[in-house]
Amino acid sequence: MDDAGRGGNMPAADLPFSRAEYARRLALVRTAMAERGIGALFVEDPSNMAWLTGYDGWSFYVHQGVIVLHDADPIWWGRRQDANGAWRTVWMASDRVAGYDDRYIQSPVRHAMQDLAAILRDLGHGAGRIGLELENYYFSAKAYLVLRQELPDAELVDATALVNWQRGVKSAEEIAFMRKAARISEKIVDGIVARVEPGLRKNELVGEILRDAARGAEDAWGDYAAIVPLLPSGADAAAPHLTWDGRPFEKGQATFFEIAGCYRRYHAPFCRTVFLGKPPQDLLDAEKALVEGLEAGLDAARAGNRAGQVADALFSSLEKAGIRKEGRCGYAIGMSYPPDWGERTVSLRRDDETELRPGMAFHFMPGLWMADWGLEITEPILIRESGPAECLCDRPRRLIVKD
Repeated sequence: MDDAGRGGNMPAADLPFSRAEYARRLALVRTAMAERGIGALFVEDPSNMAWLTGYDGWSFYVHQGVIVLHDADPIWWGRRQDANGAWRTVWMASDRVAGYDDRYIQSPVRHAMQDLAAILRDLGHGAGRIGLELENYYFSAKAYLVLRQELPDAELVDATALVNWQRGVKSAEEIAFMRKAARISEKIVDGIVARVEPGLRKNELVGEILRDAARGAEDAWGDYAAIVPLLPSGADAAAPHLTWDGRPFEKGQATFFEIAGCYRRYHAPFCRTVFLGKPPQDLLDAEKALVEGLEAGLDAARAGNRAGQVADALFSSLEKAGIRKEGRCGYAIGMSYPPDWGERTVSLRRDDETELRPGMAFHFMPGLWMADWGLEITEPILIRESGPAECLCDRPRRLIVKD
């Protein structure tokens, strides 16, 4: 391993979690690996990297990852200049950090996976069963082809979301971080409601949103969210993922604001809709139906129920009001990096049979995107030991009207 630039062999001093928490996570992953006969697991998703090791840096635009083994501490592997960041953030000793040089960066004649393959061979896994996150934003088709060429005797198997599924039930330490993120979400939404008015340019409001997000709330400083603020207005709100431009807010339009407070990479996504002026009756009717559906879904979000029962409760309530909604209405949340703040495991949709367990967290997200308007009233929720889900944020569940 490369130890240039760091004295000694000590792990990082300022870890976000206890060593016992990291040991708990590693044990879960190793058990899942053993169940699938995986001898070595290569994890490239930065959320999974951080969850397992503590690594936190904006370096996911190049190939990097964590090698998880059964009989030794994980190895952080990445660009050599980013090894400096690994030494300062991971819990492992510095001899468990491996860096490759810049000859591999954006080169047409070599690839970083050649270096990774050499390490796996040196570790004795050149002919082993190696798990890869094949369906992942950060692991490319070229990476897979190079590994397959460099490790012809190895069995490369799909281990997509193996780590993600171990993250589903949050520890007390993680829940504490999510509560801090929720306080930041509340502050952001309060700032939006106080500032938005006809004539204010959208980019100016976004500047204030980002300021509130970074300044944080109470004792929680704000981290950058995995998704930028989304705030389409009027007919544009029929599309759920538009960002912003320099146009002003207009009277007579609804704007939904989809934001998330973030603390040490833990997110609390939260959405509210603001109408400037007097809202039309069809929007008020939709608000009533949506809030009733949310209440029904929250009551169904209980330990022991299926994820699909939450969606069924919401959709059944909406259907009584003549509103038909398909797809999913929520997803698991926790630690994440761009481009998505979901955990990419459990979905709140009718056909998801996953059992809800205490400590699971979701963005309960029943957005309505109609032909020429949109409405979002959502909640980040936590499954409790008993009773309906807890809403991590504490703000009125309604359409916000500013005359």
